Amino acid sequence: MTPPPARRRRAATNGGRPALDLPRRGAVRRAQAITTYGVGSLVAVDHESFVVSGLDDAEKSWSSDESPLIHERRLARLLDVDHFRLPPASDDTSKDGVRVRRFPLMHSCPECTELQRHRDFNPPAGRSVCGTCEADLVPSRFVVACEAGHLGEFPYWHWVHRSVDRDTSTAGQCGGKLRLRSSGRSSSLRSILVSCTCGTAPEVSMEGAFRRNALTDLGLRCRGSRPWLGTSASAVDCGLSLRTLQRGSSAVWQPVLKSALSIPPWSDGRSDPLAPHWEALRRYDEREHIDIYLQGAFEGRCPVPLDDVMELLAAEREEDPGSDGDDAFDHRYRALRHKEYERLRSGNDRSEHSRAEQFVCETPQGDETVLRPIGLTGPMLVKKLREVRALKAFTRLADPDATTGPTEMPLSDTPMRWLPAMEVRGEGVFLRLEEDRLGSWEKATAVAARTERMRTAHQRLLEQRAGDPARVAPSPATPRMVLLHTLAHALINEWSLDAGYPAASLRERLYSADDMAGVLIYTATSDSAGSLGGLVVQGEPELLERSVRSAVRRAAWCSSDPLCMETAVSGSGGTNLAACHACVMLPETSCEHNNVLLDRALLVGTSEEPGLGFFSGIVES
Repeated sequence: MTPPPARRRRAATNGGRPALDLPRRGAVRRAQAITTYGVGSLVAVDHESFVVSGLDDAEKSWSSDESPLIHERRLARLLDVDHFRLPPASDDTSKDGVRVRRFPLMHSCPECTELQRHRDFNPPAGRSVCGTCEADLVPSRFVVACEAGHLGEFPYWHWVHRSVDRDTSTAGQCGGKLRLRSSGRSSSLRSILVSCTCGTAPEVSMEGAFRRNALTDLGLRCRGSRPWLGTSASAVDCGLSLRTLQRGSSAVWQPVLKSALSIPPWSDGRSDPLAPHWEALRRYDEREHIDIYLQGAFEGRCPVPLDDVMELLAAEREEDPGSDGDDAFDHRYRALRHKEYERLRSGNDRSEHSRAEQFVCETPQGDETVLRPIGLTGPMLVKKLREVRALKAFTRLADPDATTGPTEMPLSDTPMRWLPAMEVRGEGVFLRLEEDRLGSWEKATAVAARTERMRTAHQRLLEQRAGDPARVAPSPATPRMVLLHTLAHALINEWSLDAGYPAASLRERLYSADDMAGVLIYTATSDSAGSLGGLVVQGEPELLERSVRSAVRRAAWCSSDPLCMETAVSGSGGTNLAACHACVMLPETSCEHNNVLLDRALLVGTSEEPGLGFFSGIVES
C-alpha cells in the first residue's frame, strides 16, 4: 500500500452531521478493502498501525455517498441482505473513505525505551512521535486474539509481573512504567526484553509468549474486545483462551468471501429496481396481488414489466432450498453453484438478449469430437460474465474454510442490510470431464488410496487450526475434486503463455460433486481489461485439445523431479502430493483453495503406476 501525501479531508455531510476533519492516512485498492484490508483487519501505513472500522461505527466508516450500489439477487438472498456496496474510492475527488482506528494502542519509543499507550507519549497533533525524544513511535509487534474473532492488546504488565503477581485485577497498580528494548544479540524473541521500573519483577524476554497456553497459564481470558467498532460497541462476555500473534500475521484476519456469477434471468439488470421489495413480493402468489403491490410501491410507475416480475419470482422460487437444519447455509451455497453449472452447460446466445445482458455463454463452432479421446466434453465459450464477491465476515486464528459459522465475526455490531463487495467482469472458458470415463477412473483403488492420504492430512490440518474438532467442516478432497483442481492449475499456467494474461489475472471456479464435473477458468480482473478476447478463443475445440495436451505434457515433468513426484507429502501439513511452485501451484488470487489438494500424479500417473493419471494416455502418446 502506497500512502499519498497527508492532507486534511474537506468538509462534508454524513447523515446530516458534519464529517470529522480527519487526516487521510493512506490508500488501498478497492479490491483490497474486500480481500486484504477489510473490516477488522490491521493495516500498516508507514510506521503506524490501524484497524479498519466496522460498517456501523459511530463515525460511519463506509460513506454511502461514495460507495456505489451493487445488485446480485442470488448472492444477496443467500447472505440475507438487500444489496452490496463497493468500497469508497480513494482518490483526490473523494471526500471520505474507509475509517480506521489506531491499533494497537501500546507503543514503544526506540530512544527512551518507554512502553505505554500512544496518547501517554503526548505526541503532537497528527504525528506519531515521542513528545520527549521526537523519535518515531513503534506500534506493539504483538497482539492477542481468540477463536471467536476478538482482538486485544498484548498484556505486557502481566507478562513482566508473572513471577510475582498473578492477580489480573491489579494490572498496572505497581506504580512503575514499562520499558521495552532489544539486546541486539539475535533476531529471536529472546532478544526482546520487557521490564518495569517498579523493581519488584525482573526483566523478562518475550520468549514463550507464543505458546498456545502461555496467556491461559497467567489466568487471562478473552474479554471480548472489538477495537474496530470503537468504544460504543456493546460488551461481549467471551472467556475463550487467548493466543499471542504477530501484528502482521495472516492468522490475525482471514476474510470469509462468498461469490456468485450473474446468470439469467438476473444478469440483465431487470431485477435491480426491485431489490428492496423482494421479501414483500414473495408473500404473494396471485398475479393481481403482485400488481397491486407494485403499483403502490412505485406510485403507479413500476420500471419492471409485470411479466418480467413474475418470471423473476418463478426463477427465485425454483432455487428455494429444500433443506432446513444446521447446514442450511452450506446447502444453499451448493445449490447456487449447481444452478451456475446448469446454466454454463446450457449457455445462451448474445443475439437473444439486450446489450445489458452480462452473461453470454455460447457453444463453440468447431468439432467437439476431437476432445473425446482426451476425456473432455461440452466446452462453452463464456464471452461475457460478471462475478460478485462479497465480504460476509472474517475469522481470526481459524481458517474460514475449516469451520462452520460460530467462528465467524460479523462486520457490524448490529445487523446490516448490505455488505461490502466487488464485481469482476470478464470472459472465460467452461469445460467438463466425460462422466463415464471419470466414473471408471475414480473407482480405481490406487486413485482412491492416493486421494485419501490428502483428505486425511487436510482434515487433520483443519482440526488443528480450528481448535474445536466439533466445529470442523469435512475436507472437500475427493478424486474428482483433486483432478479438476490440478487440471485447472495446469491450464491456467498453459493459457498464461498463450492467451495474453498473466497467471495472476486468471482464476478457477470448480464445480465438483456427484452430479458435477466441470471447471470455469476466467479473467479475475475488476476492470475492462478482463475482456480482451484472448482467453475465450482458447475454448474452441481444436485449440482446447492442443492446450490440454500441452498442459498435461508440461505437468508430466517438473524441474524439482524426481523429488516433487516421489515425495510422500507436500505442502502445508501434507495436503498436497506431487505439486510445488515449479509445476502446478498458482498465485493466491487464482486459486479457490489456497494451493492445497493438488496432485500431478492424478493427471499424468507415476513411473510405477502410469494408469493412475486420468490423462496418462496423452503422456504416453
